[in-house]
Amino acid sequence: MKDKIYKYSIAALVFLISFILLRAIFHQPNIEQIRTYNSIILDEVKSIENLSKSIEFKTISHPDYTKFDYKEFQRFLDWLEDEYFLIFEELESKYLGKSLLLKWEGVNNNLNPILLTGHYDVVPVGLNANQTWKENPFHGKVDDEYIWGRGALDDKSGVIAILEAISYLLKNNFSPERTIYFSFGHDEEIGGERGAAKITEYFINENIRLEWTLDEGSFLLENIIPGINKPVAMINVAEKGGLTLKVIGKSLGGHSSMPASKSSVGYLANALVKLEENPMPGKLDGVSLELFNEVSRHMTFKNKVLFANLWLFEPLINSYLSKSPSMNAVLRTTTALTMLSASDRANVLSNEAIGIVNFRLHPRDNVGDVIDHVTKFIDSENIEIHQVGNAKLASNISSWTDKGYLAISDSVKEIYHDVIVVPGLMVGGSDSKHYAKVAKNSYRFNPFLISSNEISGIHGTNERIKKVDFLNGIKTYIRIIENGSDQ
Repeated sequence: MKDKIYKYSIAALVFLISFILLRAIFHQPNIEQIRTYNSIILDEVKSIENLSKSIEFKTISHPDYTKFDYKEFQRFLDWLEDEYFLIFEELESKYLGKSLLLKWEGVNNNLNPILLTGHYDVVPVGLNANQTWKENPFHGKVDDEYIWGRGALDDKSGVIAILEAISYLLKNNFSPERTIYFSFGHDEEIGGERGAAKITEYFINENIRLEWTLDEGSFLLENIIPGINKPVAMINVAEKGGLTLKVIGKSLGGHSSMPASKSSVGYLANALVKLEENPMPGKLDGVSLELFNEVSRHMTFKNKVLFANLWLFEPLINSYLSKSPSMNAVLRTTTALTMLSASDRANVLSNEAIGIVNFRLHPRDNVGDVIDHVTKFIDSENIEIHQVGNAKLASNISSWTDKGYLAISDSVKEIYHDVIVVPGLMVGGSDSKHYAKVAKNSYRFNPFLISSNEISGIHGTNERIKKVDFLNGIKTYIRIIENGSDQ
């Protein structure tokens, strides 16, 4: 009897291992036929010069609209009209505040229009930028490899690349099948309430329903996703929401010479440690499942074994991915401890200590889920929890099998060739939160290659983009317009 059990156990083990390995063997990339297109020949020097020039305008957003330097914004818009005069002659233009909306009338009015959008406002640089940046952030320096300056990645490169693409197509007598709108916001960095929101109101009032939109978002990521040695074009099909909570520790105040056994700061510290050590549950499902199902097909066989058998290895994979901040943000609602305050004197015990915790909501979670989670792990009568401001739920998830996504995906593959295209989740915010109100699908993607040593320039120091990557981005926008207007 023991021998039979042993034999059956060995047979079962062999079957299990064979099953696992067989699934990994068949976990291979799909073979696709990339479409051909007419060669795109750009005036590369002029395109690079225009991005460089755009960076010189200090179109800096400020949370207080009264502190905007609107003269600088207008100078930028005036320059656009001069530099891209053909566009303003051929397309309808409309200003909503300092945001620009262009309309390229299509041949077939029975097709819903599409929208390509970007923003030309930028975040500030530090007061010591001239000492910390390698190049002046508002000079638009061009060297042998890079175009430098604030907006080179976020998002003047997108705006100028779209305008260069339109100019190229106009000069080559292209006529779109469906109507295409182009919008360029002036306040995206502070929420887009007077830019994208007003353009969306215009669409609503004019009863304009968009088939799909393409906004800024992720890039072609190079050497950023572990285990992948080729660029990954992550087309974000959703963006996370946001919730901020105020966590208050309460205790008796008094003089520091006679402290109680537990202070408000102590209660708060314990609570915050619990939140940080017990994040919201994360898992591979929906967008993240599709993302890793595709990229894992390009990994080593060892990793294919894991991803091809999620039914067995998902806990191990989740644990590994959670160690990477960027991958962790895709898996779950993130918890970020951002601000602290208590006594303003070294010898005074405050009766309240306050911590601010920012959560970026995954599409699977809502406000109630987060508050229940926080309450469960803190569970103290010496802690109060209050919501700060209005929460924003994650966006709806757009289709990654619909024509808009496929037009973007096909265009990226046509220009970059050996690239992995996957749906992704945007962990920040964009103007898409406004345009989604009038769009069937909303996508967020910049068609520029970016490496791990360049991505830190976004909102940071030494923001820059490679000249060759900027030019390839223009070509990709050209194909997106051509493919998108036909589908």
